[in-house]
Amino acid sequence: MLAPERRRRSDLVAAATLVVVAALVLSVIWFFSDARGTTSEPAQAPLPQAATASAVPDTLSELWREPSPATSTPVVTGSTAVTGDGGSVAGIDPLTGETVWSYRRDVPLCGLTSAWNTVVAVFTDDRGCSQVTELDGASGTRKAQRTSDADPAVTLADDGTYVTSRGDTRLELWRSDLVRTLEYGRVDAPVNPNSQPRTGCTLLSSASNSSRLAVLEKCPGESAARLTTLNPAPKDAGEPEEYGSSVVAALIGSDGPIEGASILVASGDRVAVAIPEHSGLPARVAVFDGNAQPLSDFELPNGSTTDFAPALSPVVTKAANVFSWWTGSSAVALGLTDLAPQWTLPGALGPGTLMAGRLLVPVPDGIAVIDLATGTPERTIAVDRDGYVGPVGTSVVGDVVLEQRGSDIIALSG
Repeated sequence: MLAPERRRRSDLVAAATLVVVAALVLSVIWFFSDARGTTSEPAQAPLPQAATASAVPDTLSELWREPSPATSTPVVTGSTAVTGDGGSVAGIDPLTGETVWSYRRDVPLCGLTSAWNTVVAVFTDDRGCSQVTELDGASGTRKAQRTSDADPAVTLADDGTYVTSRGDTRLELWRSDLVRTLEYGRVDAPVNPNSQPRTGCTLLSSASNSSRLAVLEKCPGESAARLTTLNPAPKDAGEPEEYGSSVVAALIGSDGPIEGASILVASGDRVAVAIPEHSGLPARVAVFDGNAQPLSDFELPNGSTTDFAPALSPVVTKAANVFSWWTGSSAVALGLTDLAPQWTLPGALGPGTLMAGRLLVPVPDGIAVIDLATGTPERTIAVDRDGYVGPVGTSVVGDVVLEQRGSDIIALSG
């Protein structure tokens, strides 16, 4: 009969050493991990969905204010106002101003947006604005996360189906689980070389919907900016599928390329591009089809002077039967289907927001209540902005109107 195997002292020492080494390795991994620099404090009870406002209030007074330098227009979900400051994202009860949840990182925020009733927050690291976290809007609990290469600064946009993250050299589209559906532009160490249609281009602006992504880009050696339309969700996210691409003839001026154009909106298979004044010609909106070919051209209504570089994002908001575009000095309504200008409101401080079937547009002495069909101001609700005269971003949660003035969000209610 064989004697049972006996553990020697050296075996015990070796096992203990392995345990210590494993603990040290795990400690080092944790020390350098993202989790070490993250503090998540979800809500004790999720905020309930706010009821849709049934009427526009007659008066508005301030409820609360909070700093949010990471945004230029208030970010809201169906229940929550959201602020971004430094490396922190906070969910605010719109009625009380109480912080009900928070999420903090030890790295700066690049930006945040709302989509799918969640908050998408993008943080920076040595790869650019590459670390993305999706938070439940009502509770602040983490849902999905992703990392990928990115530019040092990005613009975030939600079209109801996808979120776009666009920098100067590359952009990505994400679906609701933060899986990337498309990357376009610069690709470092691509799995499939030459999969991108062009290289070295500067991405000037973009807009998307469920069926189209439109990109305005300036490519080396070309006479003007190029408009490209793409499938937002091709079979392979790393291999863009173009519907069309062409240099925009309307951006070739007598003295060279016309600078300052931007894509306003992509609606169905139509794309609207804002073209600034040049060579004695007035500012206008050029409309293209889904293959990036010109369809129509509209001069802006009288009084719609533009600088095309307003300090708000987004500058276009969908409001029932029109898109409201803030030019920097006016609000211009574009038709949903033909994207033609319908009416203009000179003196607007932002594109406005929809409430109870009316467009609320910030103006110097308050908030104008606009009839969407005609653009006629029905009345103006007085708002004291303490001398602030800059751009005003607006959003609505239930019966609460939110204004962003500079780096502060102010809640107003009747």
